[in-house]
Amino acid sequence: MSLSSRVARLAAAAFAATLVAACGGGGDDGGGSPPPPPPAGTFQVSGQIRVADNTLVDSDVNDENAPYTANDSFATAQALPNPVSLAGYVNEAGQGASGRSRAAGDRSDFFRVDAVAGQTVSLVVGDPQAGDIDLYLYDENQNEIEVSEDTGRFEALTIPATGRYYVEAYAYQGAGNYVLAVGQEAVHGQGGGLLRSADFVPGEVIVRWRQPAQVERAGKRSAASPLSVHALSKVAGPTEGAWLAKLDSPRSHLLQSRSGGRVSALAADRNAALSHAELKAATLQAIKQLRADPAVLSAEPNYIQRAYATPADQYYRLQWHYPLINLPAAWDITTGSNSVIVAVIDTGVLTGHPDLAGQLVPGYDFITDPARANDGNGPDNDPNDPGDNTTPGGSSSFHGTHVAGTVAASSNTTRGVAGVAWNARIMPLRALGVNGGTSFDILQAVLYAAGLPNGSGTLPARRADIINLSLGGGAPTQAAQEVYTQARAAGVIIVAAAGNESTSQLSYPASYDGVISVSAVSIRKTLASYSNYGSRIDVAAPGGDSGDVNGDGYEDAVASTIGDDRSGTIAYSYGLLSGTSMAAPHVAGVLALMKSVNPALTPDDIDRLLVAGRLTTELGPGGRDDQFGHGLIDALKAVQAAQNGTAPTPALLVATPGTLNFAPGITAQTLVLTNNGTEALNVTAVNVTPASPWLTVTPPAAANGLGTYTVTVNRTGLTPGAYNASLQFVSNANTVSMPVVLQVTAGGGASPRPNLGELYVQLVNPDTLAGVAQVRVRATNGVYNYQFTNVAAGTYYVLAGSDPNNDDRICDVGEACGAYLTLDDPVRVTISGSRGGLDFSAGFVTSIGAAGQDRWNPLARNASTTGLPRMKAPAL
Repeated sequence: MSLSSRVARLAAAAFAATLVAACGGGGDDGGGSPPPPPPAGTFQVSGQIRVADNTLVDSDVNDENAPYTANDSFATAQALPNPVSLAGYVNEAGQGASGRSRAAGDRSDFFRVDAVAGQTVSLVVGDPQAGDIDLYLYDENQNEIEVSEDTGRFEALTIPATGRYYVEAYAYQGAGNYVLAVGQEAVHGQGGGLLRSADFVPGEVIVRWRQPAQVERAGKRSAASPLSVHALSKVAGPTEGAWLAKLDSPRSHLLQSRSGGRVSALAADRNAALSHAELKAATLQAIKQLRADPAVLSAEPNYIQRAYATPADQYYRLQWHYPLINLPAAWDITTGSNSVIVAVIDTGVLTGHPDLAGQLVPGYDFITDPARANDGNGPDNDPNDPGDNTTPGGSSSFHGTHVAGTVAASSNTTRGVAGVAWNARIMPLRALGVNGGTSFDILQAVLYAAGLPNGSGTLPARRADIINLSLGGGAPTQAAQEVYTQARAAGVIIVAAAGNESTSQLSYPASYDGVISVSAVSIRKTLASYSNYGSRIDVAAPGGDSGDVNGDGYEDAVASTIGDDRSGTIAYSYGLLSGTSMAAPHVAGVLALMKSVNPALTPDDIDRLLVAGRLTTELGPGGRDDQFGHGLIDALKAVQAAQNGTAPTPALLVATPGTLNFAPGITAQTLVLTNNGTEALNVTAVNVTPASPWLTVTPPAAANGLGTYTVTVNRTGLTPGAYNASLQFVSNANTVSMPVVLQVTAGGGASPRPNLGELYVQLVNPDTLAGVAQVRVRATNGVYNYQFTNVAAGTYYVLAGSDPNNDDRICDVGEACGAYLTLDDPVRVTISGSRGGLDFSAGFVTSIGAAGQDRWNPLARNASTTGLPRMKAPAL
């Protein structure tokens, strides 16, 4: 959808891990443009801020306004439920912003949790440049059993056995926010980047230098070369490239590490051999030191690698949206073909992004207005995205890069994310820029993609097979309908986002004839809170939503490629976005897989298969419905349908969600069994392993065993701790196992009430993003009640955030953030009288990737003691 000017201006201040404006247009509660400066206000504005269950906050953050309880030792460890998502702050003495803990330091936060084997403890670092935060795991006797000590944004550990554990977030260097999560089972055993338990060669390091020739010459001339300074020597490798180095003095590295001084009793004999574990700790310490050296480009362990059956990409474990549509099974048939081209008509793409390298064919920039293009000129053959932000210190959306990554990011590379159709190709076409795009520019891009005459006077070497339009807005026109009809007649399959206004109102281009309209679902396969619905919806796909259902420490949004230009230069990274814009490229990617196995498929063929239910899993009532169209896109069924034509697809039993976790106070949950094939399927047995008297499963009434199951737990007689079992669903086609986790607390108490910490709620001028008023609130029984008084008539955004690091900025990574109606698509609120009921949700800001970005950072906060809070300029 073309960006409305309102939403586009917000995108300049928004974090890349949030739905960008192009994902489906903007909302407005009817206020229109702001009125002239109003008289002094007399109105009240109020509402509630909701918080997801099992969301907590570190009890000793740096914000002097927040409640305080120390958790700096095993003895004072903060008890956590399971699952949990918690935001915190740690710092070395004298590091970080002024506040409660700057002078003395708050280097360690300790937590106590009951967990089961296979669960993951993960930590997202707010700003890896400001603070290096490591993750430690101890058993109930306080013995260190695992450490994740990477220098980037992500740390993770796997629980080795069911029991009670202590978890420590430790400020190795500097200061910063973090988000800690316990819950989700590990995927492929992947954890943080520098794990003590990882399979690597102790005493060896792979290092790359920024100026390797100088390092080589220095090593020949002097003992004090950059390599020897780190007590390393070169083993192998070319001058220009990666070097294999060995530790010359592992003992010295170990003594500089935390383990060397705290848990390792080194023998007085300097010649005594180090243990295998000590040598691994020394190796990781050497890597930390190398990474802090500006002469070093990268430093990594010498990993022992083995092949995975599914993608080995670093962040694939966060891409819950792919198993949701049966992609791993489809990849066993095809990962796409480089002869299939998907045109992404959007903001362009970051053509230098490493996860898009080799995935692009030549594209074009169709933005007519140089000011909108933000690249100094009009249409040209350079589709690289220069960014759509014009606010100093703001962040561009890089929306097209995220969409393109979902379609066809390079995959199984151990780096970044996976794409739906790994081996397909992307044709990047720029039509959206600053303040969106025009229908003329978009239609010229459609014509070009279809290989038809267009305003550029050029044609692609080969037309696209599929067009993805994660954009929309405006009213329908006959001229636009004719263009989409022409493109379809040329053989191009056209996919478009349904829009994010949570309405049945028709959205374009998704509602044009011949265009596949895609609504969005959440991780629970329910319609996303923002998604449009109605008579023109054709199919549903994962778009993400607020909350962290799977407990991986990240909002359940779609992970893909992104960029960060807040520093003035563009850094390549990975981010989380939600929206129908994110749903559409899932469908486009699946269609690319279909075309890879059957290039002869036409748009009419796709329509017939879709209407017949051959491409989807039914979510709503039988047949087409207004929420999900013909159902949730199913990659395996779609590829099999493309292969087999009219032949039935084999039955396949699927269970949703993938796990059940009974936190304290929860006694019943539901799951759904569905048949993702067209052949007959019957559930023949439901087993609980091992036998667990505390677990009861109630099946649905359907004779075939498909439908909604109710699972209940009974904690009576159970001692406090964590329990686990597995539900095994056996069918005539396949068997599905679902892990179940139960937590029992002393006295049978419920989980702590959800809490985001001290929140700063603000009224914001929607045009300048300047703060107008602020109130400070705390949670009561898991809900924040806020009220503004003496509000002047006018139009505002309402947003809220926390500030645990006390840097006078809200909504940084590792902090809480929310906005009315949603953070993804804030709504203008017009005040002409007192208003209540302005309720919305808030959650923690997380980010992935080396660069990382703040999801929403529009305002600084300062708790002024006189009058209204002093509102600062947009935070940089």
